[in-house]
Amino acid sequence: MPPDPKTVAGSRIADFARWAARQQRTEGIPDPTDYQALHHWSVTDLEGFWARVWEYFDVDATTPYERVLAEETMPGARWFPGATLNYAHHALRNLHPDAPAITALDENGSGYEITGRQLRARVASVAATLRDLGVGMGDRVVGYLPNTPHAVIAFLATASLGAVWSVCGQDYAPKAAADRFAQLEPTVLITADGYLFNGTRHDRRAASLDLAAALPTLQATVLVDHLGLGWPETRHPGLTVPWDDAATRTEYLTITPVPFDHPLWIVFSSGTTGLPKGIVHGHGGVLLEHLKILGLHCDLGVGDRLLWYTTTHWMMWNLVVSTLLTGATTCTYDGSPAPVARPDVLWELAARHKVTVFGTSPQYLLAMTKLGIEPTVHDLSAVRAIGSTGSTLPASAYRWVRDHVGAGIQLASTSGGTDVSAFAGSAPTTPVWAGELSAPNLGVALAAYDGAGRPVVDQVGELVVTRPMPSMPLYFWNDPDGSRYRNTYFGAYPGVWRHGDWITLTSHGSVVVHGRSDATLNRNGVRLGSADIHDLVERLPEITEALVIGVEEPDGGYWMPLFVVPAPGVALDDVLREKIRAAIRTGASPRHVPDEIRAVPAIPHTRTGKKLEVPVKRLLQGTPAEQVLNPSAVDNPDLVAYFARLGTERRQARHRHTAKDAS
Repeated sequence: MPPDPKTVAGSRIADFARWAARQQRTEGIPDPTDYQALHHWSVTDLEGFWARVWEYFDVDATTPYERVLAEETMPGARWFPGATLNYAHHALRNLHPDAPAITALDENGSGYEITGRQLRARVASVAATLRDLGVGMGDRVVGYLPNTPHAVIAFLATASLGAVWSVCGQDYAPKAAADRFAQLEPTVLITADGYLFNGTRHDRRAASLDLAAALPTLQATVLVDHLGLGWPETRHPGLTVPWDDAATRTEYLTITPVPFDHPLWIVFSSGTTGLPKGIVHGHGGVLLEHLKILGLHCDLGVGDRLLWYTTTHWMMWNLVVSTLLTGATTCTYDGSPAPVARPDVLWELAARHKVTVFGTSPQYLLAMTKLGIEPTVHDLSAVRAIGSTGSTLPASAYRWVRDHVGAGIQLASTSGGTDVSAFAGSAPTTPVWAGELSAPNLGVALAAYDGAGRPVVDQVGELVVTRPMPSMPLYFWNDPDGSRYRNTYFGAYPGVWRHGDWITLTSHGSVVVHGRSDATLNRNGVRLGSADIHDLVERLPEITEALVIGVEEPDGGYWMPLFVVPAPGVALDDVLREKIRAAIRTGASPRHVPDEIRAVPAIPHTRTGKKLEVPVKRLLQGTPAEQVLNPSAVDNPDLVAYFARLGTERRQARHRHTAKDAS
């Protein structure tokens, strides 16, 4: 589907292209409606492009930069040396004092608003409280919080001081949270009494106190009374401060300028093996990247509202907070995306609050189709774009959005990571192809490498980035010589970022994501991305979710099972198995019809919703569970033992068969 000419003409990305052409005074800036040409300029003239982003969004630096890119190396690129600024200043400066900055929502449909003036006052108050508690530049403040305004306020207050923020949701057990936070040696913990999910109020007071006890460097704990459960004073370990006291002082907000590459926040890898890696991002890199994504790609500005379902431990929470950079209203949401009592509550809230950009995941859209939800019973006339990320978005979801949400709404599938925000996605000036991401993002020198490390088009290859981006991580926490960082991203192709995904860059400019490259199906030398199988199977109304695994076996064999979760009331019988095989045979590849199809109680994911393909493969191969993954990083830890047992049964059966043949 081509972009709407009226939408293109009035978009911020087209305005940016026109403005940049006037500023650049060269032939390098193309027709503002030609996204591919604009992208080409953005990756061939890195300094020109990022300087124009800085100027277009009027980045307010306390001291100016000496040049845009001092060293173009990966890793180690030095962006905007000399500049000092602060993310928090930019998050607060464009907000109208009397308009909503944050709309707080929950699964019960209730909500309240915080204006720009109120947000600034609460940030100033919490910042003063943190300062009184001993927090200074470079110190760490951590949050054990649901997705409510408390987390946004606490983060901005932390950033305003030049301190470093990290947060995770309260569905993490105290030990799992401590595995992350203890590495940081935090000064202050901010924690809530609980959260909502699927009709239940989850009391996390005891868990919060256990977490505080596991963080010996804490000087204080700030207690948020979110659910109104109350905190038993006799159990408070050490110095504690009620949130209401911390957030209601009358204070003037003083913001500390920091260098461009000063740490802003630490986000963690899923931690499926060993301790989660702390990925450190800087004030300036996040500021520019999120202004580009939200201001240009998402077309957000004053008067817009973004509602994107996320939890605080998913990197999408960080992007949701950055909505404030554009002057738009951000929505927080506490609860299940589709609670049993009100499975369409997010659509209802989007209609009521005139949301302009609605963000979700492929699993959510697929669930809507199978639940028979009709979003158009709500007035969604304000919604102009639906974002989707977290995994590959199947082509069927595009058709469902067109037919059941609105033909004029752009469905923007994006791909990125905890590491750099986004590699590819959409913009108001890009076409939409079902099952494909519209284009690489501006400033992202994206390529697909074949086995020899050569760029290929219209062929499956490794996702790589060949030139630096300001938002690439500064470093990993507790990685003093940088070896873990280099090995993670630059071990395969020195000087080139390898992300670990299989993609195809098409000749018409789009991107197709096929899944993790270390989980590729390789039967008889023919490779296929697991996402291609999942897409086909999960389209079937009888199947809720699927996971296909290619297992290399010790005798040289290759076992390819498909695990499926049948829809409620559906039994996996021979008729359904044949229907699944036929869908794969005709829609993907006859060579990748699975060896067997098994019903399982659930598919294991990381806590940010990614399928655990490689850990399940290793469990099936017989690697001890304790060497494969950390159970606290799994959304359903019981599944670890389940798949380990399946692997054991498989090996025992093969052993009996081999022994029988030998006799």
